[in-house]
Amino acid sequence: MLQDGEQPFFQMSGVSKSYGGAVALDHAELTVRRGRIHAILGENGAGKSTLLKVMSGVVQPDEGTMHFDGREVSFASPAEANAAGIVCVYQELSLIPDLSVADNIYAANPPRRFGMIDRRTQRRQAEEALARAGAADINPLAKVRALPLSRQQMVELAKGLAHAPRILILDEATSALTAADVARVIEVLKRLREEGLALLFISHRMHEVKALADECTVYRNGRHVMSFEAGTRSDNEVVEMMIGRKYQHVFPAKPAAKPAEQPADARSTAPVLACHDLAWSDTLRGISFSLQPGEILGLGGLDGQGQRELLLALFGVLRGCAGKIEINGKAVSIGSPTAARANEIGMALIPEDRKTEGLMLPMSVRENLSFAALDRMSTAGIIDRDRQQSLVEQMMELLAIKSFSVDAPVGSLSGGNQQKVVIAKWLMRKPRILLLSDPMRGIDVGTKQELYQLLRRLADEGAAIVFYSTDYDELIGCCDRVLVLYEGRIKKELVGSAITEQNLIASALDLPVGQIVPSTGVAL
Repeated sequence: MLQDGEQPFFQMSGVSKSYGGAVALDHAELTVRRGRIHAILGENGAGKSTLLKVMSGVVQPDEGTMHFDGREVSFASPAEANAAGIVCVYQELSLIPDLSVADNIYAANPPRRFGMIDRRTQRRQAEEALARAGAADINPLAKVRALPLSRQQMVELAKGLAHAPRILILDEATSALTAADVARVIEVLKRLREEGLALLFISHRMHEVKALADECTVYRNGRHVMSFEAGTRSDNEVVEMMIGRKYQHVFPAKPAAKPAEQPADARSTAPVLACHDLAWSDTLRGISFSLQPGEILGLGGLDGQGQRELLLALFGVLRGCAGKIEINGKAVSIGSPTAARANEIGMALIPEDRKTEGLMLPMSVRENLSFAALDRMSTAGIIDRDRQQSLVEQMMELLAIKSFSVDAPVGSLSGGNQQKVVIAKWLMRKPRILLLSDPMRGIDVGTKQELYQLLRRLADEGAAIVFYSTDYDELIGCCDRVLVLYEGRIKKELVGSAITEQNLIASALDLPVGQIVPSTGVAL
């Protein structure tokens, strides 16, 4: 792909890395050019993140060489890579919640005056870094913990740009962003490309890859499969390279629609869950809906309209909620997650951030799978090890969780397998109501397809599912109904064939359904 006589800006050759018996990279190859956006594609576990960690000094390769700007290099630490001009922005945040935005951006090397941190200069430089990242609206003096996840990710990007990179790596760095923030980041990356930076971009969102990439490299099972100019391969061809098999329909078939003469809410069973005028602070404002057994109910709308808070309120996380919740027609008080998961309610919540809210990363796969269902595998407070092993093996097989050992730290698994562990630990409780908060974020297409099939199978077996997603395709492909939230209220309910991208966008923007949506600058 290099022009005749052109020297690569960065080149990796024959790089391998193993963890115990697990091969993460197998003689991997990569060539990077200045002023280009290079997409790195592959399933979770394909070796993408390990490749970039080797490149940025986080891990050391077992073999292979790297050349950067004409000389052979190796980096013993991220600090060495940063000093050379290679900076990585990860999906997993490296921010300190109780420090300010400015303190986080310059945590490693703050500007100093007379040996003390120069707060005025640091604030000014932080404002410049935020503006360069397309996040000038973020107050550099705000505490990080006060920002929503999408804005924290923008701070992470500003932190990377503050290092003045020559090569900027984004490892799923857009997966937590709102559509509006993604649009800003796309413009930022295009501008950085014009400035001559080399950019490496990992994303499982193919529309982002198509919007940004100049060239693509696909990895599978730790090996380089192919590099090609963006736009020269169809989506199906790319996905087939990634998963190593023919690509079938992503979403499973939905159950047949009810006859037109039968009202949509006419069911043979009572709603398993009903909410009446649920309210919390200024975020939830009179939410009312019902959920039937076997139904997948989507939550749509622009990010930050109360979707996550609704799931947290249902699961008993939020304090001071008003309104009424009914389970199987009976009013209940859900004052805590413990009450929500009790047998008489049978609720489970899959959080949006698996790293901080769903898993204990240093602990084993076995321990993480067991946490939510210890009462099912214990007698008089003592864990029955045989029973635990049986349940763990069942979940590993059901969700096809790939780990070289159930005693391996769950943090050593790929992102997709970590997400499977989060889901599996709650499935051990056999929940009747499953709440999902953007569960497919940062997961490859192959794993997504497995999880879509799992959700439909659980619904077919009688589970009731509330599914919040920032991806409109998922709402269209998975859900029987979609509630679109706007400013904490249900703005529109879409059912069956009415669940279309145009209707979802119109409802999210508080426009009449069916109206042609004008250009908004929002990337979907």
